[in-house]
Amino acid sequence: MAKKLTLVTGGAGLIGSQIIEDLNHNGNTDILVVDHLGTTEKWKNLQKNFFQDYYEKDQFESLFDSRSPLLNDISEIYHLGACSATTEKDATYLMHNNFHYTKKLAEFAVSKRIPFLYASSAATYGEGEFGYDDKGPIENLKPLNMYGYSKQLFDLYAKKTGIADKLIGLKYFNVFGYGEAHKGDMRSLVLKGYEQIRDTGELKLFKSYKPEYKDGEQKRDFLYVKDASKISIYLCSERKYGLYNVGRGVAETWNDLANALFASMNKPVNIKYVDMPESLKGKYQYYTCAAMEKIGQTGYPFGYTNLRDAVGEYVRFLLEEKN
Repeated sequence: MAKKLTLVTGGAGLIGSQIIEDLNHNGNTDILVVDHLGTTEKWKNLQKNFFQDYYEKDQFESLFDSRSPLLNDISEIYHLGACSATTEKDATYLMHNNFHYTKKLAEFAVSKRIPFLYASSAATYGEGEFGYDDKGPIENLKPLNMYGYSKQLFDLYAKKTGIADKLIGLKYFNVFGYGEAHKGDMRSLVLKGYEQIRDTGELKLFKSYKPEYKDGEQKRDFLYVKDASKISIYLCSERKYGLYNVGRGVAETWNDLANALFASMNKPVNIKYVDMPESLKGKYQYYTCAAMEKIGQTGYPFGYTNLRDAVGEYVRFLLEEKN
């Protein structure tokens, strides 16, 4: 009898590699990993994990389009693979990678009646003028960038075609943690800040251009990658279909994050507020906070790691890596 395989796209990424690590911890090594490694150091995230096989995205997409017999063994899909750069300008690339590719995988999963979990994004909420409620209508949301729009398009497609109630869509908020070093400018401020403080003793934060927010007081819902993984595996394994926010339901400031970083590194607080690039001023979210009641109603049992503890553990990992 053929083994049942778990497909994880984006499996060398931040969330994907943590999900594989946790699946391994749960005894599952029958995993197919799909990603695009390119010239990044992302391959290092694969070293900690056990899986059956690895495919580059283009290679797997060819197998998928030719309906390879390999597909018959897939019993669940975690689709984390996407271009996650909020500054990506190639809209054609984003449409193929984040929208059309997701459509193909989702329709396959629905036809096979297997769980399909995919990464939407908190970027779909735009400035938050309609709130951050995952129980509300999604048609009016206005993402601020093409990345967010590509994610919004699939959420809308799933709803319009009636397959949304057969999928698990996750609007991840500000996820950070060990395994993001390859992300370049899309790395979290935790990692960027750690490197700045390590090298200069100083942390740079953007000035605010809205009078209701002081410098560094812009707020985000920060989520540790280990919690993002636990939530994802729980919802998929329990087949809790729907479109969910994945955050902590707590909005904290960049200054809060900075203070946690300096404390974890045993350094005096030294923040410098710098001008925001013109290219970001109209596309910058000043506040995000996930409404988390919907996940709570599923019976999710594991809780969340607070910001200081998560930053502290992450910094310890980074310090151990350095040594």
